[in-house]
Amino acid sequence: MTQQSLPHTPAPWRRAAAGANLLGADGVSKPTVFEELTALANQHGAINLGQGFPDTDGPEHLKEIAAGSIRAGFDDGGLNQYAPGLGLPALRAAIAEHQRRFYGHELDPARNILVTTGATEGIAAAIMALVSPGERVVTLSPFYDSYAAMIGLAGADHVTVPLTWPDFVPDDAGLDAAIAPGTRLVVLNTPHNPTGTALSRATLERIVARAGEVGALILSDEVYEHLVFDGTHLPVASIPGAAERTLTLGSAGKTFSLTGWKVGWVTGPADLVTAVRTVKQFLTYSSGGPFQAAVAVGLRYDDSFFRAQAERLRAGRDVLVTALRAAGLQVSTPAAGYFAIADVAPLGFDDAAALAYRLPAELGVGAIPVSAFVRPHEADRYKSLLRFAFCKREPVLNDAAARLLRLSELAA
Repeated sequence: MTQQSLPHTPAPWRRAAAGANLLGADGVSKPTVFEELTALANQHGAINLGQGFPDTDGPEHLKEIAAGSIRAGFDDGGLNQYAPGLGLPALRAAIAEHQRRFYGHELDPARNILVTTGATEGIAAAIMALVSPGERVVTLSPFYDSYAAMIGLAGADHVTVPLTWPDFVPDDAGLDAAIAPGTRLVVLNTPHNPTGTALSRATLERIVARAGEVGALILSDEVYEHLVFDGTHLPVASIPGAAERTLTLGSAGKTFSLTGWKVGWVTGPADLVTAVRTVKQFLTYSSGGPFQAAVAVGLRYDDSFFRAQAERLRAGRDVLVTALRAAGLQVSTPAAGYFAIADVAPLGFDDAAALAYRLPAELGVGAIPVSAFVRPHEADRYKSLLRFAFCKREPVLNDAAARLLRLSELAA
């Protein structure tokens, strides 16, 4: 076949951009809404409740461990050279202990655990390792935008199950229809970004049973596992029938308020972890050793540390949710995570995306439209919803709350 007769297919980067709804009509990739709205927040000195990053660092103890590992020379145990491709043995052992301690899962650190450069790399490596062009991948909707980009990059067929306002619970019939014969992978996120919902046992059992019926694998993003406000986190791999087909994603970033360290991990059956490692080793090969050493210590912290993290965020949630309701919005109270979803329609706004671009200049607050987390054909379902982050210091949230009380003035 000559060069001229090759069939035309979109370049991989175009598939990724199109999957994430970033490919313009001119064929040029657009900036993400997160980039644009963060830039506007910075330009106007607004309180940025759009991006999900804490405005306080994690434990000083962990920062000192990482710093000591950087300062130490090679012969003194410094970790400035390549970490092992699987991750530092100390961190893999700590992850295994963590999964046993909290969930009763028994993992072999040498076979069932892979350290990644954040959970986002784990998502990319898993989808590239396991999904072929034309295969079916199911996600909930709204979804973390990385899922759609990687599904597009893989050339797969992205099928979604809508989460319905205000409870954001998937419909059983929708799950059954989406997880159809030919489905290769079901990508879950519980606790969920952007809605803050935590999927119930009944819902997870239905998903696992359906995946088993059609022979699908499961990729479960559980980075908010320790930020559940009521009760405890239920890992997908704990559901009968799930362990042998499920890869679970974890991360230090959300748990320890150290999102810039980019230390994540993938756990699951040895054959699936090996598949992900095969791809991951040609992406970053290994991740920052000094950070891994510190996270290994953090994962062994007393239970009280993890409870305190969740309680701190619960307090922030309550400040923000109270303020949004006082401003006249309807709010879905999140069960976990960093974010709350509000409906701006009661104040007369019919387009949350347009409002989001006004807020930094006119109100001094940044937020993200939920329509940024869905496929274009689903945007109308979520058109009046905004996502606000509450992973901020209490004085900052109180300041934002005072500004949000003026929201009705923008509708005049």
